[in-house]
Amino acid sequence: ENDIKKAYRKLAVKHHPDKGGDEAVFKEITKAYEVLSDSQKRKIYDQYGEEGLENGGAPSHSAEDIFSMFFGGGGRRRNQGPKKGEDVVHQINVTLEDLYNGKTRKLAITRKVPVDPEAEPKVCSACDGHGVKMLTRQIGPGMIQQMQVACQDCGGQGYDVKLKTERQVLECCIEKGMKHGQKIVLRGEADQLPGTIPGDVVFVLAQEKHAKFLRKNDDLLITNQKITLIEALTGTQVAINHLDGRKLVCKTAPGEIIKPGQIKCIEDEGMPMHKNPFVKGKLYIRFEIVFPPNNSITPSQKAVLEQVLPAAPTPMSLADAEEVTMQDAEEASMGSDAGGHSRAATDEDGDEEMRGGQRVQCAQQ
Repeated sequence: ENDIKKAYRKLAVKHHPDKGGDEAVFKEITKAYEVLSDSQKRKIYDQYGEEGLENGGAPSHSAEDIFSMFFGGGGRRRNQGPKKGEDVVHQINVTLEDLYNGKTRKLAITRKVPVDPEAEPKVCSACDGHGVKMLTRQIGPGMIQQMQVACQDCGGQGYDVKLKTERQVLECCIEKGMKHGQKIVLRGEADQLPGTIPGDVVFVLAQEKHAKFLRKNDDLLITNQKITLIEALTGTQVAINHLDGRKLVCKTAPGEIIKPGQIKCIEDEGMPMHKNPFVKGKLYIRFEIVFPPNNSITPSQKAVLEQVLPAAPTPMSLADAEEVTMQDAEEASMGSDAGGHSRAATDEDGDEEMRGGQRVQCAQQ
């Protein structure tokens, strides 16, 4: 204590603003002395550093330089404090219903804990608490390689303590409106190793594909709401089983005709917003028209349809037209050559032949 007081007086005189010193440095010296002269503050600083004193008026980021002045510039007085252990990451498969309604899951994990939590951990004598050793080996004549390896005596922990594997059941709260890939962090639930701050257990949400709904941010889309042709022409009433078990009934407006692929929207029936679940996105519905099967319309029904529906337009004179036959096809088949092969591959072959022909001509010249 006397050495600290003497060092403080000497530095205070040297850096006092009235003596031509730097006022900022003088203030830092005063703050540092307040820490060093208070046994409780000093203990916190030695263990946790400046961060541990943040709420108590700790010195600024340059404090370590100031502290070193008290001890002859011999480096840092304090240690770095305990380091944080590794985080453990787990993936949780969840349904869209889980993300809509929220859910609490109980999940079992395993972690390492001391056999005797009350026992005082001893620094490993083999590595002096570093957790690593330097291994030197000869790799050739006059060539030596040094490698840093984990200490086998303490398992890289730096402490000589017996550990055991413990099964721990954790509660994971999936909140309404959470999204695929979002993380739920349980602080300090990973391995409980001596001399370290326990790491976190991190759960990453992985949403399973839904058979009916597609999510986009806070909106939902029913990708293929099937209705019949008569419903599309004369009106329809669609019943929807929502993700929370409610049944919604949607009716088209009188006289409205639904077109293939048409999308309708319902306000406030999408996903709840995370952290504000009373606000919801929109629910979109894409309609798919189910047409009657081939040859299912009789001549008499056809005659009735021709009377009810507008007549089919004739785009041009058919007197000199050539009649051809249509067949079913897929859009993916477009771009193929007459033999059914991909045109891209054929074009590449042709380009290669052209490049080869040019090379031959150059050789002849």
